[in-house]
Amino acid sequence: MKTYKNYKIVNPKLLIAGFLAIGGMASSCESLLDEEPKTIVSENFYQNKSDFDAATNAIYFPLRMVRSEQIAVLSAHTDWGYGRGSRAQYNDFEGFNPTNINAAAARWNSFYQGIRNANLVIQKAQLSEVLTEAEMNLYSAEAKFLRALTYFDLVRNWGGVPLRTDQNITEKDVPKSSPAEVYDLILADLANAEMYLPNNATVPGRPTLWAAKTLLADVYLQLANYEMAKTKAQEVIDSEEFQLVKVTTVDDIRAKIFGATLVTSSEEIFSFKFARQTGQGSGLPWIMNHPSTKLYNFGGAYAHYGDATNPFYKEWQDGDLRKGLWQLVKFGLGDSTMVNGKYAESQAVDNTGAGNDIPIYRYSELLLIYAEASARVDGLTEKNLEAVNQVHRRAFGLDPMLVSDLDFVMTDLTVESFLDLILQEKAYETQFEGKRWLDLKRTGRADEFVLKNKGIMIAEKHYLWPIPLEELNFNEAMSPSDQNPGY
Repeated sequence: MKTYKNYKIVNPKLLIAGFLAIGGMASSCESLLDEEPKTIVSENFYQNKSDFDAATNAIYFPLRMVRSEQIAVLSAHTDWGYGRGSRAQYNDFEGFNPTNINAAAARWNSFYQGIRNANLVIQKAQLSEVLTEAEMNLYSAEAKFLRALTYFDLVRNWGGVPLRTDQNITEKDVPKSSPAEVYDLILADLANAEMYLPNNATVPGRPTLWAAKTLLADVYLQLANYEMAKTKAQEVIDSEEFQLVKVTTVDDIRAKIFGATLVTSSEEIFSFKFARQTGQGSGLPWIMNHPSTKLYNFGGAYAHYGDATNPFYKEWQDGDLRKGLWQLVKFGLGDSTMVNGKYAESQAVDNTGAGNDIPIYRYSELLLIYAEASARVDGLTEKNLEAVNQVHRRAFGLDPMLVSDLDFVMTDLTVESFLDLILQEKAYETQFEGKRWLDLKRTGRADEFVLKNKGIMIAEKHYLWPIPLEELNFNEAMSPSDQNPGY
């Protein structure tokens, strides 16, 4: 097993410089998006490798900047999270009101902006006379990984969507594709990414072969192809490229896994990177924190919160460090109101300038993906039980690799109870990472858990977000009949 350390940069300027070199964070990349006719959409732009670097960076910008809000909305859709003010409507499970329909349209536009930028890189790389074959394959693979990730977000939240690719990039009118067709493109893109992405990122924040395999495992899990989900997850485990970060306190979780000055860690598989810079930082610490916790130097909007009387929280075993991320606060919604301090930041430059990265996949989630897929294929085994126990031990501050008295025991479990355990463990592990609602939908258990923990019945229209009216109005290959049910 390889050894790792958690890398930190003491000088914030070095942190910014390191991050601005990747992920489309540089101000020049922002101007790329503002001046598209003269830059990345121009036939004359792609003259050298630096131009392809800039165009690839431009894929990241809209995808990074929409991620905080995407996670916040998905967290309110869960059986444990709540939104405040205009966001309260996200957790009434009645679909979206006009305000939040417009907000969903903004997220849709950001996703498609990232897809458009990816399509440009894929198209131009294939036609380039300045790139080597290896460079062409690498640029295309990175763009296809990001395109697949984005369509995976779209199809799980909106269902069937227009498939805009490098093959129809000049077409304004593109018909709505079925979810199956969207997944076909996702799988094809990830097969290419798996073939050409490197084993190790040249800088943190770039996708690798292992990120492609992890995303493939998650996609196959979504498609109930458990054999392939198990295989891809097993390949990541067998690589020995990752291991869980050891923690002993709640503050360790904040600093060593989600810290604002953390460059990478031994369990990071893929994250969107952020910097302490206006317009280039994460907004999650602002959305989640409350001034009384003193975990965010701008106080926080406490727009999303929890409730200590919710059975999800009450039934959570004491001593779990992840439970300790929640803190009781008072802001007029009752004495049981809590906020989650998972993303702490003491030196943000403004409300959107926090340095905390947003994880897309961590090794802990990969272990749980493997455990579920393996259990559905092989039943309960020592290997899939050990995968869950590693995550569980770490949550209590123990060495993830050493057997403990807190371990789940095979004789106490059936396959069904083990699958229940995995679903719950993943809910604890990935709070405010945008996973729980999608897992509840995937497993067909959203009604069950939302009713149990919130006492609410879910309206059918709540399961898919509305397709923006501007898409239906201006895309002549679509019509009002393409709108999702209830809108």
